[in-house]
Amino acid sequence: VQLVESGGGSVQAGGSLRLSCGASGITVSNCCMGWFRQAPGKEREGVATIVSDGSTNYADSVKGRFTISKDNAKNTLYLQMNSLKPEDTAMYYCAANPRCGGREHMYLIEPPNEVDFGYWGQGTQVTVS
Repeated sequence: VQLVESGGGSVQAGGSLRLSCGASGITVSNCCMGWFRQAPGKEREGVATIVSDGSTNYADSVKGRFTISKDNAKNTLYLQMNSLKPEDTAMYYCAANPRCGGREHMYLIEPPNEVDFGYWGQGTQVTVS
């Protein structure tokens, strides 16, 4: 299994970025997936999660600004980030669990948490100034 994030970069406050997480070895349509972030000196925190039926869950800090989605045909997870703020600066990671069937509700508990995501990408840096 491999998860590869892309789309990070530097942007001014108020700008937008779309992160992508290409998956191989798993089928995203069947997975619980999520985006997490870690800023320097801080613990990793959940940003958003999505389960197989498309239900989503967001951290309060990003509600109304970020949107998590999946493209099953491309086997890719996305995070559309709008109205970016300096406090969104962090390394962003995608995560997946292809064996969450029957426990999707655990991935929809607020705030988004790591539950038992077993696969993680290497991260993509987002810097907002």
